[in-house]
Amino acid sequence: MTLGEGIAALGLTLPPGAEEKLSAYLALLAKWNKVYNLTAIREPEAMVTHHLLDSLAVLPILQESALAGRHATLADVGSGAGLPGLVLAIARPDWRVASIEAVEKKAAFQRQAKIELGLSNVSIHCGRVEDWQERFDAVISRAFASLAEFVALAGHLADRLWAMKGAYPAEEIAALPAGWRVSACHGLHVPGLKAERCLLLLEREK
Repeated sequence: MTLGEGIAALGLTLPPGAEEKLSAYLALLAKWNKVYNLTAIREPEAMVTHHLLDSLAVLPILQESALAGRHATLADVGSGAGLPGLVLAIARPDWRVASIEAVEKKAAFQRQAKIELGLSNVSIHCGRVEDWQERFDAVISRAFASLAEFVALAGHLADRLWAMKGAYPAEEIAALPAGWRVSACHGLHVPGLKAERCLLLLEREK
């Protein structure tokens, strides 16, 4: 499946030039991957599905949530090679996206991607998420940690945490710490991907 086909299948209308930037991001990732081993997936078509479309699949849900307005702020914690943060920043240039990654080679790749793609709405932070002190409208993570760890490490950044997961993580939900609850679970359809995906919204109880 091509990137354009996947974007159409998701029903997304991206800003002018966004699809070209996403393709350029993927080409840069493939180039760096040969030396720095940033991701385990290396086949170009699989990278489109598993990285770009997997990240874009959450966009309609986020846009209907607290991030509906322009100039919304979002932190991507444990962002790796910038997934989903850089992809979402390309799709929504009006959002301010902070990408937090502790591994220097991955943060270095993201800094290079920011420069080459002209992502003025992105800030890259290399360090541990628990040391970062700023508030955001929401925080998102993809394959970062268990839900309990996610709350413990990033709960001080926002009252809404979005967790991208595979199959519904019943045991992780049961282990959530007091003061937090799952307020929504959205099944995700990622074009070309034959695997379960879901997006959980964790909210601080008032």
